[in-house]
Amino acid sequence: MTFRIGIISDTHGLLRPEAERRLAGVDHIIHGGDIGRPEIIDALRRIAPVTAIRGNVDIDDWAVAYLETEVVRLAGRAIYVLHDLKTLQIDPIERGIDVVVSGHSHVPKIYTADGVLYLNPGSAGRRRFGLPVTLATIDVTPDNLRPEIHDLGDL
Repeated sequence: MTFRIGIISDTHGLLRPEAERRLAGVDHIIHGGDIGRPEIIDALRRIAPVTAIRGNVDIDDWAVAYLETEVVRLAGRAIYVLHDLKTLQIDPIERGIDVVVSGHSHVPKIYTADGVLYLNPGSAGRRRFGLPVTLATIDVTPDNLRPEIHDLGDL
């Protein structure tokens, strides 16, 4: 049995059709902040349940509904979500966190440190800084986590 989590960040008010297609069929979506507009989360919720946090550009009244960090438990795994990894103020190991999801840098990155998976899906919004337009998925099985970055193409 595989539980698929879609991870998206830094949409900055733009939800690309390519992102919606790539997320189709996931069991849950995590948005790592810099949502940009509340309609983005509404559209994502039409695909799957959503856990979202507020990023540094999410400053309008609608954004107060979102916390700066969240812990969500999915498929038996604890996932800590924050926008900027540089602001991490918890010890993931001490808190029993399996995955730390962040955004902000627009740089897609996957690595493991001390048994904790760190994942930044990159930016799925407007192309900035010459970086690719990406999102990520994690396939959770009883035995492991399989993270993957998905390039949404040269848009």
